[in-house]
Amino acid sequence: MKRDLQKIDWDNLGFNPIPTRSMWKGECSAGDEWVNGQLIPYGEISLSPASCVLNYGQGIFEGLKAYHTQKDRIVLFRPNKNSARMQKSTERMCIPVMNDQYFMDAVTSTVKDNSDFIPPFGKGSLYIRPICFGVSKAIAVQAATEYVFMVFTSPVGPYFKVGSKPLHLYLSDKYHRAAPKGIGNAKAIGNYSASLYPGSMAKSKGFNDMIYVHAKNEKIIEEMGAANLFVLSDGELLTPKLGGSILDGVTRDSVITIARDILNLTVKETDIEIDRLLSADEVFCCGTAVTVTGVGKISTDEKEYIIGNGNFGEKTLLIKKKLLQIQKEEIDDPFGWIHPLV
Repeated sequence: MKRDLQKIDWDNLGFNPIPTRSMWKGECSAGDEWVNGQLIPYGEISLSPASCVLNYGQGIFEGLKAYHTQKDRIVLFRPNKNSARMQKSTERMCIPVMNDQYFMDAVTSTVKDNSDFIPPFGKGSLYIRPICFGVSKAIAVQAATEYVFMVFTSPVGPYFKVGSKPLHLYLSDKYHRAAPKGIGNAKAIGNYSASLYPGSMAKSKGFNDMIYVHAKNEKIIEEMGAANLFVLSDGELLTPKLGGSILDGVTRDSVITIARDILNLTVKETDIEIDRLLSADEVFCCGTAVTVTGVGKISTDEKEYIIGNGNFGEKTLLIKKKLLQIQKEEIDDPFGWIHPLV
């Protein structure tokens, strides 16, 4: 599986798509099972302008990473969780549900064939993007009859280009990311389009990203456009509870487990009021793309709030350290999260 590494500037990777050798493509009709698929050269795809995904947004995706670890092997991190979440998302979006074996075969085949694009140990990771969408033609609002599943990859570095600085986030109730009982708990493509305008507006004002409030109760927070949130307050680690509009993040679940079982912190999944967020000792966000990233400031339209002392919090750094050590096999994996490929 191993080849000589590609000639890429590994020290200056961003979070942008870099073409690799190949990608997986499978096809399925409504009512059938996912059984067919193969690696094809990485490249463009064609769609009808009447395709269901273009007209009605019937598509979902996942995001996971492959790492070149300290043990000089390639591993995936908790791919079973991504597979399980993809099954829930596809069911919610009326897309044929694929079994774990098909998902894993597609992901592992794509990673192995592009192993020379995986950054060296300590230089980044290979981002893996499984995506599934309806391709049959539709003008009436309806689910597609034909679907495509693809997996492509890209070597990546940090998601936020802030170097060693903690994030400065913007909190506002002018926009909602998702509504309870909608599709906010599915990794649906439409969820992310809803955050594009407010996110770009926040970034144009110098903020790194946006914090959204709950659509039904604007006094409590939900998450960011592409990450879950955690708050350390009064000795407790808090994160917004799942309730139909918050994504059940794989990194979120990993952080909860590490905080409880390794750091012996009291962790609560609960409603978090804005006042408690703004007066917190530490705040951080987490996700596959952002890993664990500390927040130093949060601004509203009225005021700028310094979180803690404005730097990375002690518990934030400990949680991030333990997570990365497990992912890179710098310490033994106590939870069975590592899935080695070689």
